Amino acid sequence: MKVIFLKDVYGSGEVGEIKEVARGYAKNYLLTQGLAVEATPGAMRQAEARIKQELERKEKSQKAAEILAGRLQGQEIHITAKVGNDDKLFGSVTGTHIAEELTKIVGEPIDKKFIAIDRPLREAGSHEVKVRISSKAEAMVTVVIEPETTEDS
Repeated sequence: MKVIFLKDVYGSGEVGEIKEVARGYAKNYLLTQGLAVEATPGAMRQAEARIKQELERKEKSQKAAEILAGRLQGQEIHITAKVGNDDKLFGSVTGTHIAEELTKIVGEPIDKKFIAIDRPLREAGSHEVKVRISSKAEAMVTVVIEPETTEDS
């Protein structure tokens, strides 16, 4: 079945594309979710305006993502944590911790899903972490995990 994509669908198509997809996939998912319409001559005329709006929105959000990635590039954040022997942390530093610190620095909300780390950081020291705002906008930040100092009175 030929469909016109009204929104980006990962692995299937982008806004404005006309593609042949499996009939069940089109009817049960793409059409019901409003992600695509059947490619008929009438639908193509109607979809043009919606596609144009979606492309403009996508371009605007991509520019915003690139600006944010530029502001994040090269930032260094410091996180203090309890450290045991061999600079191993009691616990770990996760994407959530990093996102919270970046949000404080930039003043815009940074979602934890943008932080690209394979596993939580469990050692003190400096770590390079990739922040992927969108598929085309990413930045590298340095996360410095410092040992918590305990002062005995």
